[in-house]
Amino acid sequence: QVQLVESGGGLVQPGGSLRLSCAASTSIFSIYVMGWYRQAPGKQRELVATISSGSSTNYADSVKGRFTISRDNAKNTVYLQMNSLKPEDTAVYSCNAHRTSRNHDYDYWGQGTQVTVSS
Repeated sequence: QVQLVESGGGLVQPGGSLRLSCAASTSIFSIYVMGWYRQAPGKQRELVATISSGSSTNYADSVKGRFTISRDNAKNTVYLQMNSLKPEDTAVYSCNAHRTSRNHDYDYWGQGTQVTVSS
């Protein structure tokens, strides 16, 4: 079992920045694909960004050029740097850890952190 704890959410004005962190309780953090997802009120959860064990990244079109995902395997932590924030970025952001072993998928989720972009 992997526990994920997010931090760094809050209230920010449009155009501002926030950095989210997600700390994982596993000694094999480096082999997990880590991802950030978000869910706005009344909407389905959507992918924001992922980073592979080899640090390849993938972003939703809506955040490309504004958000950056990174990982520090020595600290078992994944980050999401969010710049030029817009009101439509308001959502609960959740961290995900994923790996596949022997055709079995392992997925773990954090509790989420609220990001509100408003003036």
